[in-house]
Amino acid sequence: MTQADAIRIDPRDNAAVALRPFARGYKALEVVLTNDIPAGHKFALSDIPAGSAVVKYGAPIGYARADIAAGSHIHTHNLKTGLEGALEYEYGPEPIVDTTGATGSFMGYRRSDGRAGVRNEIWIINTVGCVNKIAERLADEANRRFAGRTDGIFSFSHPFGCSQLGDDHENTRKILADMALHPNAAGALVLGLGCENNTIENFRPLLGNFDPNRIRFLKAQDCEDEHAEGLGLIGELVSYAEGFKREPCPLGDLIIGLKCGGSDGFSGITGNPLVGRVSDRLIGLGGSAILTEVPEMFGAETLLMNRCASSELFEDTVEMINGFKTYFARHGQVVYENPSPGNKEGGITTLEEKSLGCVQKGGGSPVRGVLPYGGRVSERGLNLLNGPGNDIVAITALAAAGAQIILFTTGRGTPVGAPVPTLKIATNSELARRKPHWIDYDAGALLAGKGMDEAAGELFELVLSVAAGDTRAKNELSDYREISIFKDGVTL
Repeated sequence: MTQADAIRIDPRDNAAVALRPFARGYKALEVVLTNDIPAGHKFALSDIPAGSAVVKYGAPIGYARADIAAGSHIHTHNLKTGLEGALEYEYGPEPIVDTTGATGSFMGYRRSDGRAGVRNEIWIINTVGCVNKIAERLADEANRRFAGRTDGIFSFSHPFGCSQLGDDHENTRKILADMALHPNAAGALVLGLGCENNTIENFRPLLGNFDPNRIRFLKAQDCEDEHAEGLGLIGELVSYAEGFKREPCPLGDLIIGLKCGGSDGFSGITGNPLVGRVSDRLIGLGGSAILTEVPEMFGAETLLMNRCASSELFEDTVEMINGFKTYFARHGQVVYENPSPGNKEGGITTLEEKSLGCVQKGGGSPVRGVLPYGGRVSERGLNLLNGPGNDIVAITALAAAGAQIILFTTGRGTPVGAPVPTLKIATNSELARRKPHWIDYDAGALLAGKGMDEAAGELFELVLSVAAGDTRAKNELSDYREISIFKDGVTL
């Protein structure tokens, strides 16, 4: 991207984005500005009559509330969404080009189920929130006692596993089972209380035909000293984990999760297209990527639907999109209750605008899989995952679906991390300079003239370095790891 003051992203656009703050009267892209324009915000390139579409990314991002003169600031005061509820869609498939070539490799840990991990950790999986503090204490002591023998021992607190009904209860169980089987964990201690709905006895069948060497179970109510017994079981898992050594694994075994949070007006220009380029590159080498945040597909969903590799996947995507819209309606909420206040301050006005930037993280690869919430990747390539945009819920779902690493773009900044390495990609350089302890890669350099190919190569090499354990993500260095599970029903 060449350095400039403002950018018109697509030739069809009638709105441009300021790359730095402008004062009224400044001439940008041959248009004299009639307002002060903050960085990341939009201004009109031509007169836009009331009711007409405002176009960015080559697509409508909403409609003018009143006449908008050329050079005017475009934001919430004069732009409204065009989104409605559930829609009917028609499959208009794009030609599928198989770009998969010879695969490369990364240095990972080959597990007994055939999957590959990028870390050799021990995870404590709580069947119920009542044992959270026991798990935290066990992890703290175990990390001291077994220091240096694994990549770390971690617990993940949550408030669920009891007093839930229906889908909520099953969602909790599926996410926890997915985590217990995650390849980044060489071993898992499943820690229960004993009287919860999600008892160890009820939970165990969800693990399927698991390797008994890598999972241990502890019911706190059934032992005199749960702390001592837990440390003994963790010691057994640590000894098992020491048997794993890094070895070359094909890139076909690598899965990256795609996420954005705290987006700004540059997210769809720098960070998200960059992540999309890396996603396409990995998929071209046989690997996989997962795109979630269904409410942030609203307004851009047809771009994904028409990339579905089959009519069945198209129907699954329609069901996913309209199902989430129905979820909004069931709770009396409108589908466009988004962007957040921070998004708006950063220059994003409507959900269509946010979505058109958001879906760019999925690059241009065909959609090969559509996963339910709590589902795991089984088809290589780009997968769509049902789930909300909430940062912690989404990164938990991505990890549970099999992502060993998450690429997380942000324009406003966030320290949040998943149980897996969560690489933060700043969409602007000011954030990268201000929060170096949060940010792993500065995509804002694209605004200063760095080429997209160069940046994609750098970020791809960073992913491989993290996968090999040569580099630790900032969330790992800060020990920012947490989970949250989707909830939609009654708590008893």
